[in-house]
Amino acid sequence: MIFTNDKAIYIQMADRLCDEIISGQYEEDSRIPSVREYAVLLQVNTNTAMKAYDQLARDEIIYNKRGLGYFVKSGAKEKIITVRRKEFMEQQLPELFRNMRLLGISFDDIRSAWDKQK
Repeated sequence: MIFTNDKAIYIQMADRLCDEIISGQYEEDSRIPSVREYAVLLQVNTNTAMKAYDQLARDEIIYNKRGLGYFVKSGAKEKIITVRRKEFMEQQLPELFRNMRLLGISFDDIRSAWDKQK
């Protein structure tokens, strides 16, 4: 994984795990990689991975079964999608609209680009 400088690494790791949950890589109540496994996979310090898992546990996305590892909490996918949609609508979309106005990009231009992505 290539990390950016705009967010803490543990937040980017948590975001990646959320992406994997949304995509269906990890289903509800299924086990996710251990902290150590995920740290090795992403080539980060185990403490950094632990911070990501702690954050996801606080956000009620994952839970720990003592001695068995971490699992995806029931309803996690819907919760992640709800939070991300709200953030998109409140933070990213206004900036997108501002750039569209500044650059003279119409909704038809966006639809055309969207259709090319399919």
